[in-house]
Amino acid sequence: EIPEHLRHFVRLLGHQAWADSQVLHALQNASDAPPDALKLFAHILGAEHVWLARLQGVAPTEAVWPDLSLAGCLRVASENEHGYRDFIFGLNRPALRRIVQYRNSAGWELETAVEDVLLHLFLHGAYHRGQIALLVRESGSVPAYTDFIEATRRGQLP
Repeated sequence: EIPEHLRHFVRLLGHQAWADSQVLHALQNASDAPPDALKLFAHILGAEHVWLARLQGVAPTEAVWPDLSLAGCLRVASENEHGYRDFIFGLNRPALRRIVQYRNSAGWELETAVEDVLLHLFLHGAYHRGQIALLVRESGSVPAYTDFIEATRRGQLP
């Protein structure tokens, strides 16, 4: 059973993992996947990785804008999903409000609560998945339908 204070974040993580897999599948099946779509998808995954490293207080091993192949995207997406699942399930209520100190990609020293980092992360991915869908559609292929409500309809969320 999912603790009530984590339910929202676990569902958002479920959506993120499902949506990332749908985008990967669409890019694999696109007759001519636009390079910018793969670049944006790699950015989603790189940002997920960097945020997780910040939350854990460790150095990231991927860049915010990594140069990843589709196989590399699959690897990082899987690592991210497992890493976030372990991280989120380890949070108690006070840990959600813990302040994380980090340096952003512009070099600024910043502080943000864990719960705000997580929400930002999930919204960031949704934003860029919409851009990817547009690029894939414009290239003549079928984009992934990654809306949250679609994941709920398909029974993909806890």
